[in-house]
Amino acid sequence: MKKSQTIVVIIGIVAVAILFSLPRVMVDNEEGGTQITDSEQSAPSISEDLHDSPVDESILTEINALRTKLKSEDNKENFANFADSLASLYFQANKFDSAAYYYEQAAERVSTLERIEKTGNAYYEAYMFALDEQKVAYLAEKTRTYLNNVLENDPKRLDLKTKVAMTYVSSSNPMQGITMLREILVEEPTNEDALFNMGVLSMQSGQYIRASERFEELIKFHPNNLQGQFYLAVSYFESKQTNKAKKQFEQVKGMTTDPMILSNVESYLERL
Repeated sequence: MKKSQTIVVIIGIVAVAILFSLPRVMVDNEEGGTQITDSEQSAPSISEDLHDSPVDESILTEINALRTKLKSEDNKENFANFADSLASLYFQANKFDSAAYYYEQAAERVSTLERIEKTGNAYYEAYMFALDEQKVAYLAEKTRTYLNNVLENDPKRLDLKTKVAMTYVSSSNPMQGITMLREILVEEPTNEDALFNMGVLSMQSGQYIRASERFEELIKFHPNNLQGQFYLAVSYFESKQTNKAKKQFEQVKGMTTDPMILSNVESYLERL
């Protein structure tokens, strides 16, 4: 497995762990009903220094140089290009709120669909890691604003529609997100993102049998989705399907050499 793929899986594991802290939503109730529990959200008070976050020394010098150039740059095109470069460095460092801030600065100076999409994607990544309730709501709203702008021009971008759907999970209307994911699966039954997220949301609501069914469907069409393979094993484990869980964890072990993932797998196998 490539290093970049491993990083994505580890980030995915962390992001799903964060989802478990959200209000529970009954995703696929056999009786057809829907159970929603949510908490009232207050208006956020977010300052522009949201983008402030520590960065590795290896790229800090380049970042500081670009920030200096931004402060004295009056030409809109040059400013936008500098902001794009700065955002890209922050994104590489997994500082997604910082990346979103600078992509947005670029898009405000010289607006293009590519910049709007990058801004929305960065806000979505930041949203997935946010814990503070006000920040979650703020980042979700920003994600929807920018990605819906792209979807208005290209409604067939189901990858972006999936992200917008997921921002509703933490909102006062989480079923809107579930409905959007179901619409995606009607249009494209093998959609990787929608299948994965429906599985994750089933796990988050404690519906582990339903989650395992979603992940089984996912890996049937997308067998290289390591996150899906791992969460299928977890779903088997949590639904007391012991033999299937053991077999599935062993399969995950054969798909990666990453010590963090293998450590998680071994911890489950020891409990079987």
